[in-house]
Amino acid sequence: MSRYRVLGIDPGTRSVGIGVVDRLGNRLVAVHHEVVSPGRMKGDLLARLERIHDGIREAIRRHAPDAVALEEAFYGKSVQSALRIGEGRGVALLAAAMEGRPVAQYPPATIKKAVTGNGNAGKAQVGRMVAVILGLTEEIPEDAADALAVAICHLNRT
Repeated sequence: MSRYRVLGIDPGTRSVGIGVVDRLGNRLVAVHHEVVSPGRMKGDLLARLERIHDGIREAIRRHAPDAVALEEAFYGKSVQSALRIGEGRGVALLAAAMEGRPVAQYPPATIKKAVTGNGNAGKAQVGRMVAVILGLTEEIPEDAADALAVAICHLNRT
């Protein structure tokens, strides 16, 4: 049985969700999930971005995904938050490129619809459905659940 592995990323600059999912035949299997949280680091954006970059590259090296999938930027609460998410996305894209991995990007509504059937689902609903789809019983941090959802979305589309 062939395996196809995707590393999903929920980007940001305060915390980044990382989720690794394998497709084995017609089954999806959770391999790993984590949240890279550089914290506030005294407001030092560059230090946070470097920590995020290093965390993503390490996850790519450790799990050797066939592809990396990210949530696309969206204009939500404010222009400032959209810019910060964009900075986090840029770091994630650079990390994937430096590790030679192909990248796919999906809008938040597409990811939510792939996991819940509803493009307007809330974070709690996404987290519950990720757990059901992957057969997980432990508590999954929100950012990690979002990253797993990104990976599931990509696997459903490939």
